[in-house]
Amino acid sequence: MFARVAMDADLGRLFDYAIPETLRDRALPGARVTVPFGHRTATGYIVELAETTAPRDAAAASAAPELPLLPGLPAPPPTAGLKSIISVDGEQTFILPSLLKLARWIADYYCAPLERCLQAVLPAPVRSGRTQQKEQLFVEAVEETGDGGQETGDRGQETGDRRQGVAVGSGSRQLEQARAPTLSRALSVTLSEAEGEAPPPASPPTTNHQPPTLTPRQQELLDNIRRVGGGWLQSLCTEFSCAPETLRRLEAAGRITITPRAIRRDPLANRHILPTRPLALNPEQAAALAAIVAASGEGTGFRVQGSGESPTLSRALSVTLSEAAPPASPPTINHQPSTANHQPLTTHHSPLTTHQPPRPLLLYGVTGSGKTEVYLQAIAHVLEQGRGAIVLVPEIALTPQTVQRFAGRFGDRIAVLHSALGDGERYDEWQRIRRGEARVVVGPRSAVFAPVERLGLIVVDEEHEPSYKQDEAPRYHARDVAVMRGHFEPCAVLLGSATPSLESWRNVQRGKYATTRLTHRADHAAMPMVQVVDMRREQARSGHVQVFSKTLLDAIGERLKRGEQTMLFLNRRGYSTSLVCPACGFVATCKACDIAFTYHRADDCLRCHICGAWERPAADCPACHDPKFRYAGFGTQRLEQIIARCFPAARLGRMDADSTSRKLSHDDILGAFRTGRTDILIGTQMIAKGLHFPNVTLVGIVLADSSLHLPDFRAGERTFQLLAQVAGRTGRGATPGEVIIQTYTPGHPAVTAACTEDFEAFAAGELPIREKLGYPPYIHLACLTLRGAEESHVAFTAEALARRLGELNIRGLLVSEAVPAALAKMRNHYRYQIILRASATRTITSALRRALRAARLPEGVWLAVDIDAVSLM
Repeated sequence: MFARVAMDADLGRLFDYAIPETLRDRALPGARVTVPFGHRTATGYIVELAETTAPRDAAAASAAPELPLLPGLPAPPPTAGLKSIISVDGEQTFILPSLLKLARWIADYYCAPLERCLQAVLPAPVRSGRTQQKEQLFVEAVEETGDGGQETGDRGQETGDRRQGVAVGSGSRQLEQARAPTLSRALSVTLSEAEGEAPPPASPPTTNHQPPTLTPRQQELLDNIRRVGGGWLQSLCTEFSCAPETLRRLEAAGRITITPRAIRRDPLANRHILPTRPLALNPEQAAALAAIVAASGEGTGFRVQGSGESPTLSRALSVTLSEAAPPASPPTINHQPSTANHQPLTTHHSPLTTHQPPRPLLLYGVTGSGKTEVYLQAIAHVLEQGRGAIVLVPEIALTPQTVQRFAGRFGDRIAVLHSALGDGERYDEWQRIRRGEARVVVGPRSAVFAPVERLGLIVVDEEHEPSYKQDEAPRYHARDVAVMRGHFEPCAVLLGSATPSLESWRNVQRGKYATTRLTHRADHAAMPMVQVVDMRREQARSGHVQVFSKTLLDAIGERLKRGEQTMLFLNRRGYSTSLVCPACGFVATCKACDIAFTYHRADDCLRCHICGAWERPAADCPACHDPKFRYAGFGTQRLEQIIARCFPAARLGRMDADSTSRKLSHDDILGAFRTGRTDILIGTQMIAKGLHFPNVTLVGIVLADSSLHLPDFRAGERTFQLLAQVAGRTGRGATPGEVIIQTYTPGHPAVTAACTEDFEAFAAGELPIREKLGYPPYIHLACLTLRGAEESHVAFTAEALARRLGELNIRGLLVSEAVPAALAKMRNHYRYQIILRASATRTITSALRRALRAARLPEGVWLAVDIDAVSLM
């Protein structure tokens, strides 16, 4: 038996190793291994097991750093002295078999190295091996026995564990973990008695020794430790004003024990999370929940939580359950990977493997319709079946509020995974998931790879969001990866949105996705009233560009008088978008990127929002030395300054990439707004979706056109989704809401559809245009970006690659010319793009591999392949 190993580096091939007899039981697919590699040792992951080292095309190595040529990565031909695996890390495999299969699909579909895909599956702290479990010294009193001896009995253990929970600040989480040994002992005794067995004999009595006499101070300290049940050494020293040496002397006297114990780095520590109960569902929510239950394969006999008082609701649920079972269907996205070159992978045996993969379900509901409550009750059903769930949110900004709602319902069964956590927190959360201690995982796109066994449901909230697309290899889309993981497990996949992506909507039309709808807000609350302000008239009236219209300023003032809250949305950060000389037209630009500097007044500097470069603004124009430099355009910092001048008594908050750079800043800003300590919240797209604040009765959209005229065929769709989502943040309480949209193009279809949140009307107008022009969702689109320091080399290589692709004459493949990218220079690299379009992704990837097999890229030119690209910038 041989193991094929993918190294923890981009080498573009698998390596065969012999498995020693002593490691046969642990050297399984997904295990992390240490192997000899050249003159050193290296870390890798077993991808598959094989009986022979069958030779493959060893010459077919990757032609580009980000592009493997074959879906089955080549292994070298057999050699006489095959090296053996040195060791296997851990008792469990690091990568579940289902996730290993998913990684191979990602490598094939997205044209990415398998090594990169395996790296994406594991968080960096887990993969590096440098982060380990944290331990601290725990102090526990030695209890006196009746015969004068001493022991650390169950009572001492229990009180000590209770003290441990207080010291860590995690409450019941730490208490539950620390009590596990005591509970296990109690359970074993109970089982023995239930089976008619005698309990295990007590330990023989120890020799009676008189403990040393304690000083009054030592006795007082010992009494306090017994009173509080023990605790962490440093905490006790602080609380009882003693030195560690004092406790060490008590340990030497045999009165206490000081031992290292594992301590969990809990990202929810010291947060006040209030438990919640399921809410009664309206008929539409009940029907949606029934459809999810049917998709999960456990619909029979399920009763909706919180809705027992509603006969109409019960009838609607029973009818929906009988009708909602979807037929078996093929995989749910337009491409199935070929497994002809893959060795069979070890399957994950569970009751779920006998189920047919259900169709993904699109939950299309207007803003404020109660989609989150449906998610919660669907997950509760999954947990009752002994399975787990993953909830994806598009941005870290949404994680705090989402986590609080889910933790309030499911308590310690929640785990959080996102990049804003410290390495230790991410490591501990991942280990909890892998051990099965946490059954519900919440996080952004990378949480789709959480190692949840017996997965029953994946929820992709705000599935239309472009932030689900990874912007570096592997350039996967978390929504589509979730769909494929649901197909492999199999489990139910729920996509939720008030403004679905046109790709998902097209899949509904084709019958590949099922759908359920929520057409009105929960409790039949009124949709907000929307008013469009034509800023062309405002500018004509005042004679200059206006940031705020009189209509919006009056509405803000009225809300402040009534004690209500306002949200102001502008998808531009900074103070001014550019620094311009009115005399000669000079614009201050970043030397490394093809973009104008943005002026940030907070630290009085010009910043590049692409590479992060900065410099101080000049006193006069560098070109003509005119001192009248002018700051053009405006961002969130300038909005904050203007509002502070207009309403000096208002308490302001700002949420953008500049104000949320430190850890927990998202929580602090949203917490202040939630508790009423902020009257007006100004923000970018971070505040545009998923947030629920009942006291917000006004939303002002300052410049609705900011994303409308970008050089991207999705600009209209993006604008509609953004406007409709941010408009939905108001009127979610008892008071009706109002939305004021300031725009220079009030007649654009994206703006008019957003005013009524009429997605179907927008889709009906947009889809025929996409079909006529040959754009997604009717075809697949891949963006090839070549970059390098020498523009002539990049241009020549791009033109040669485009020509080679065209000469293949592959039917159905459309190849564009090689042209400079919309952002032609980035981080001192020139960029050229080629757009490939075809009805099937396999057509694109096979053509690309054929073209690159004939010739390698020249040195100094890199190729990035973005399959199903969501941005052409």
